[in-house]
Amino acid sequence: MKTNRSTSHQEVVRIILDAMRTGQLSAGDRLPSVRALMDQHLFSGSAVQKAYRILTEQGTVISRPQSGFYVPGAKQNIAGGQHAHGGKPGDAHLYQQLAALIRDAIESGTLAPGARLPSVREVCETRGISISTAIQAYQLLAERGLIQARPRSGYFVTGSHNATLGLPRASASARKASTVSISNAVAVFLEYAHDPAYIQLGCAVPDQAFLRSDRLNAILARGARRNGAHHNTYNSARGCEDLRQEIARHTMRAGCAASPEDIIVTNGCTEAVTLALMTLVRRGDTVAVESPTYYGLLHTLEVLGIKVLEVATSPVRGVDVEALGKLADEHPLSAVVLASRVNNPLGCAMSEEDKIALLKVLKKRSLPLIEDDVYGDIYFGRERPRPFHALDPAADVTYCSSFSKTIAPGYRIGWVYSKRHAQRLTDTKLALNLCSPTLAQTALAEFMASGAYEAHLRKLRSNLDANLMALRRAVEACFPPDTKISRPHGGFALWVELRRGADTQKLFTAALERGICFTPGDIFSGSRRFKNCLRLSAGSVWDDRMYSSIGILGELLREQLIV
Repeated sequence: MKTNRSTSHQEVVRIILDAMRTGQLSAGDRLPSVRALMDQHLFSGSAVQKAYRILTEQGTVISRPQSGFYVPGAKQNIAGGQHAHGGKPGDAHLYQQLAALIRDAIESGTLAPGARLPSVREVCETRGISISTAIQAYQLLAERGLIQARPRSGYFVTGSHNATLGLPRASASARKASTVSISNAVAVFLEYAHDPAYIQLGCAVPDQAFLRSDRLNAILARGARRNGAHHNTYNSARGCEDLRQEIARHTMRAGCAASPEDIIVTNGCTEAVTLALMTLVRRGDTVAVESPTYYGLLHTLEVLGIKVLEVATSPVRGVDVEALGKLADEHPLSAVVLASRVNNPLGCAMSEEDKIALLKVLKKRSLPLIEDDVYGDIYFGRERPRPFHALDPAADVTYCSSFSKTIAPGYRIGWVYSKRHAQRLTDTKLALNLCSPTLAQTALAEFMASGAYEAHLRKLRSNLDANLMALRRAVEACFPPDTKISRPHGGFALWVELRRGADTQKLFTAALERGICFTPGDIFSGSRRFKNCLRLSAGSVWDDRMYSSIGILGELLREQLIV
């Protein structure tokens, strides 16, 4: 089909950039001639020449007289240190790191709408990366609507990006501890959250298209065929040794020196947190939690008869360390339960400086920390954040995590780690259910040992980051202009704050009638705060149906606020 001549030069640019991004064109390669592109794609000669002129001006390609156009070679990108194909080891995800850096600069206001970005060549020279890496980063940002290419001018921040809606307000600390009573509301929500008849914006479980667990499932099936009888028995209460060793290796990437002997495999992160609470806290005691915090934690605390004290929490910095210290001095606390790297539902992440300060506050008062890191592997920054227990190995920290949000929610495999309390946690595990299923553990251990898990995580982070971006743009387009939305540093949940007077439980009921499920905000608080807030999950594959559901929520919300 013949290309529209008014835009055909842009199509030529896209074809060339895609070829570079996918590796079809590497450093030093000669680009197709003008005649070849004209014959192959039916472009006009002027369109191809204009596209090559734009790419040359941006530094993406170079022109060699009487020879043609070429992808800049390694020596032309960075003096010494590039490989033959124009990239350093790890270039496959360096572009994601660069894109995340620029995105953060845009959302913080450092790069304002209309600002010109450095040229591709400038980025390569200042950051020591390849041309293809820079191109991929810019192309990713352009696909998400954050930047745009202007012919003969370069790349610019778009006039409307996702930071136009304000951030939710920081919460205040509770004045007293509260008895949790949310089980009925959670049960009603969960009745719909797993029902495929509804468009799912509620339950925080990644879509199978993102999990891509076929290889893991094949390993499980093969293990069942070959060694089913061997695996159909009890194993150690601490879990299969191979899996504990792989978990220990995995945590080393975040700077943790966890011994396999101190790791206990659990039935998901929920059981890990439950074991920690049963080991460290007694019925009737009080623990401090973030505000808002995960409703599943609150449900567990309710069942265990433990009270909660909600601590002031910022959607940017996380829990207020000074406020926590003050509450700890004024109220008898038995423990503190916090997300370590990505809060659910805010998506915020504490800085290392604040984490270290918090550990000092707890150490001074001899308070144990239960660290929930279920979203720790789904971070969007340039570097993997370190959890609390990696910052001070001597601190009284019990670390909990799982694979439920990253690869295998149905396998229900999590773990709890604590050098100080390992034996007590093991005793509690024995009393609760003896051990976790064997076959799934051995399959996951083999999958991790192959290196497939880390490769999978890189793709997953990129996909969920893009999904969250699409969700935020839809909310910005469809919800009232005074809506406030979070800026997640990881995970796949978006926290939305509506104007005072909005009732998201009523909105939830109305949305169900339209076939849409989301999570009302009040179940993220033991004292049932946040009635004007809701959590939206970006775990489902983004499509027109998902966008339409956000539009319907916006309509329902406007109807409620008018009335």
